[in-house]
Amino acid sequence: MPLRVLFLIALAFAQARPVRGQTTDQVLVVVNRQSVISREIGAYYVRRRGIPLANVVTLDTKPDEMIDRAQYEKEIEAPIAAFLKAHGFTEKILYIVTTSGVPLRVKGAGQALLNEAASVDSELTLLYLKMQGRKFPLAGAVPNPFFRQRDSPFRHPVFPIYLVTRLDGYDMTDLKALVDRALQAKNTGKFVIDLRGRENEGNQWLRNAALLLPKDRLILNENATVVEKVRDVIGYASYGSNDPNRKHRFLGFSWLPGAIATEYVSTNARTFRRPPANWEIQGDWASKTETFYGSPQTLTADYIHEGASGASGHVDEPYLVYCPRPEFVLPAYYSGRNLAESFYMGIPGLSWMNVVIGDPLMRLQ
Repeated sequence: MPLRVLFLIALAFAQARPVRGQTTDQVLVVVNRQSVISREIGAYYVRRRGIPLANVVTLDTKPDEMIDRAQYEKEIEAPIAAFLKAHGFTEKILYIVTTSGVPLRVKGAGQALLNEAASVDSELTLLYLKMQGRKFPLAGAVPNPFFRQRDSPFRHPVFPIYLVTRLDGYDMTDLKALVDRALQAKNTGKFVIDLRGRENEGNQWLRNAALLLPKDRLILNENATVVEKVRDVIGYASYGSNDPNRKHRFLGFSWLPGAIATEYVSTNARTFRRPPANWEIQGDWASKTETFYGSPQTLTADYIHEGASGASGHVDEPYLVYCPRPEFVLPAYYSGRNLAESFYMGIPGLSWMNVVIGDPLMRLQ
């Protein structure tokens, strides 16, 4: 993209009025009766954020991370749809929050961009249209109508989807901290954007994000060295373990309350179970001793454990084209958009592999 065009985009962004977050009565919280941690974090979030008790739907499904599609439709999608209809919430609810202990991934056949698997959360984004009788192909991603909508507030029926985020982490300590930090978010600190040596489209998206953020609050690294041990981080974007020079799970950042992270990594949300303390990301796909849950890649839960307040991830290979686009996510969040709107503005496809962790209403104030 020509620099002049990017400058005009940056100028428009700087002049735009921030789009404020929505209200607590527009949030639906999903808990699983069969999971203690789901019930506990659901209750904690409702109390701390002030979500109406009438906005809590309780499922009854096994708390396994993987679920087959028939079970998903019967035990997750159908009860939520019935709840929304029974309470007259179909239009009112804009955000759905799943909790740790609610299944993470829907099984599916197929390969590459025609995979029928998806994250539970990404499937739930389409529930608004499914309740109106719309049907979607199982294979591949469905275009996200909110993608790139910089200047439009998220509302129904203009954008006929739900924005779905998840409260998840290694344990209740991480989960409670995730909720608490969201309530303390302030618009301060550094945005860290870390490119990798090999040039491709992803690097250009990272550079575009840097152009749309204030220079005095930006650390842009374009060399092969991995950025570590930065204090007061409020936003982060990188290649994660797809940077060949990244050797450690943890970056040693000091994350500020409200900080978010996104990376181009295929399987970082493959599980939210804790790996062994001595496990590291260095290694290769062929080594069974150096993988955790079938992958040697970074883990979204590690960012939450280290202190981030929100993050994106993927339950399986999304391909670069469907990763969150940092030039939409980070500037939107900086300008006052809430976490859910910021991430979904940058996610091109739904019914796919994407997961967004955090309180959907969290925003920098």
